[in-house]
Amino acid sequence: MSQETAPQPDGAARVPLYFEDLRVGQVHRSGTLDVDADAIRTFAAAFDPQPFHLDEEAAKSTFFRGLAASGWHTAALTMRLLVGSGLPLAGGIIGAGMEIKWPRPTRPGDTLHVESEVLELRASNSRPDQGLAKIRNTTLNQNNEPVQIMEGTLVVMRRPPE
Repeated sequence: MSQETAPQPDGAARVPLYFEDLRVGQVHRSGTLDVDADAIRTFAAAFDPQPFHLDEEAAKSTFFRGLAASGWHTAALTMRLLVGSGLPLAGGIIGAGMEIKWPRPTRPGDTLHVESEVLELRASNSRPDQGLAKIRNTTLNQNNEPVQIMEGTLVVMRRPPE
C-alpha cells in the first residue's frame, strides 16, 4: 500500500494560488509517498499487466532487472502528490498538454516527492478569467533521482475581481 505524508516541511498552510500569485522560477515541493511492491502489482494487474510490473522473479530477466512500477503508475502517484500536497492551484490542476519522460524506474521501497517549477506564464487574451502556466513537475525518489519529468501547460484561474 502506498502512503502519503504531509507536504509542508515548514508547516505552512496550503493557500490556493491564482495566476497572479505565480512567478517564473518558483518551485513548490510536495509531501512524500511511499511505494511498495503490492501497490505496483495491483496497479499493473488492472492497467499495465506486463511481467516486469507483476512478477519479481520474472522481472529479473527483463530490461528493468527487477520489479518496476508502470510509468502510468508513476504518473498516477505524481498526480496524487500534486493534488494532495503539491502546487495548490486555485480551481485544480487542469492540463492543456504534457510531455512525460521516465529516466529511471520507480521501485518498491521508493519514497517519492514532486518538485514543480514555474517555467513560463501567459495571460489568456480570449479568456480573461484564465492564464496558462508552463510547469515542470519532476518526481524524485528518496535519493533525489528523477523517476519522472512531466512538462506541460496548465490552465490557471485568475483571481476573481473583489
